Amino acid sequence: MFRTSDIVLIAVMVSAAALTYKTKREAEEQLAAVHKLQAQIRYEEDTIDLLKADWSLLTQPSRLQKLAEIYKSQLELEPVNARQIIGLDDLPAKPVTIEDLSSQRLGGMADNSGEGPLGKDPVVTGGIVQ
Repeated sequence: MFRTSDIVLIAVMVSAAALTYKTKREAEEQLAAVHKLQAQIRYEEDTIDLLKADWSLLTQPSRLQKLAEIYKSQLELEPVNARQIIGLDDLPAKPVTIEDLSSQRLGGMADNSGEGPLGKDPVVTGGIVQ
């Protein structure tokens, strides 16, 4: 019948065949993943090329000039002139601070000197010593 060496040899051969099949299957999966990534790269490159073409079409100076003329005639828009833009000297003055407002609202009653009504004692407001 079968000797022990024959059984061991058959087991080694079956193990080698299973390992070869497993390696082949993993290689095919990796190859499919590579093909999928290459297809995605081609799609993204095509999308980028299409966007570049659209951008170059949209930013043509003649097209922009034509649009400006259309908007000017149909919407009666005027171009921006230098007098519409204000300079730094024309900006309003620095806004009033909260401390200035509080002393004005209280009619000068709020004394921010740090002294309380009895002299050099700290002013206590709401439990917080100032």
